[in-house]
Amino acid sequence: MTWSIVARDPSTGHLGIAVATRFFAVGALVPYIRGGIGAVATQAFVSPLYGVDGLSLLAAGKAPEEIIADLTARDAGRDQRQLHLIDAKGRNAAFTGTACIDWAGHLIDENVSVAGNMLAGPDVVAETLATYNKAMDKPLAERLLLAMQAGEDAGGDKRGRQSAALVIHRDQDYPWLSIRADDHPDPLAELVRLHAVAGERYLHVAETMATRQNPNGMTDRREIDEKIATLEAAARITAGRPSASFATPLKT
Repeated sequence: MTWSIVARDPSTGHLGIAVATRFFAVGALVPYIRGGIGAVATQAFVSPLYGVDGLSLLAAGKAPEEIIADLTARDAGRDQRQLHLIDAKGRNAAFTGTACIDWAGHLIDENVSVAGNMLAGPDVVAETLATYNKAMDKPLAERLLLAMQAGEDAGGDKRGRQSAALVIHRDQDYPWLSIRADDHPDPLAELVRLHAVAGERYLHVAETMATRQNPNGMTDRREIDEKIATLEAAARITAGRPSASFATPLKT
């Protein structure tokens, strides 16, 4: 009852998952990512253990094909499951159980895979992948959102729309961006709106957060306030409005 795209940006190594469905809060159980390790999407008759254990096996160095064999061998419900994943090197694999509800299937390409079940038809997966590959000049988040909208335009979940999610990790265990529309009449459009809002302040603050390499992060607010003020001023000029001469204090 879901389709999703799992991708690794070859130029940065960043990992992302986007997913949509006619079901509540799809972002709660489908996407699993660890920066520098890999990404897993578990769906259909979802098993969260595929995500949790899949990431652990990726961290242990197992290849995606091995992980699928391992996870499905221990699961008597595997015929009703769907799974696709990618590691930090770009190796990927996918599995669609024989009892998944039509249309169900997956496509794998270099650094990306798309999988879905209970879809309007195979064009949903095909258009999602094709649009992603045509948008390689765009940032990963935009690429994933464009791809998912193309899948929706091709029919999406044959039951309709309800929830969607987008998660991106850079090189840390925590997400650089994680947005969800848990119950919405047009969840993909809502993700686009939330991504735009994130670009106003949140993503600039995300650049300052502590990392394993720099556990102090950046705590001087002046630099980020100045950057946000510059962007806000440019937006006002573009919109034909006079520019303000001061920055709004940053609050998190």
